[in-house]
Amino acid sequence: MASSAQSRSITHPVVTFDRAELDAILAVYARKVAAGEWRDYALQMGREKAVFAIFQRASEYPLFRVEKCPRLARRQGEYSVVLRSGVILKRGHELARVLAACESVKLSH
Repeated sequence: MASSAQSRSITHPVVTFDRAELDAILAVYARKVAAGEWRDYALQMGREKAVFAIFQRASEYPLFRVEKCPRLARRQGEYSVVLRSGVILKRGHELARVLAACESVKLSH
């Protein structure tokens, strides 16, 4: 008989970024850190989606959130870039195209 913790993990898998996805996100992140635009990040993995939040300063709200939501994969694409205001900047099926939206936005300091 399985414990309740084991049965919960089986019935509700956690959405995560795989190694290739993290490599692509971290490549963009590294370029922006080197340019002095971004300073910190946070990862959140849950049942519905995985989120890579990007901060200009560690103590404020994220500038962007790169989200992976497999539930939307067939319709709108599982990847999206969401601005601080909640507006979806870019959504799609290919992570590289979605990440390009992060690099093209210039933020005032």
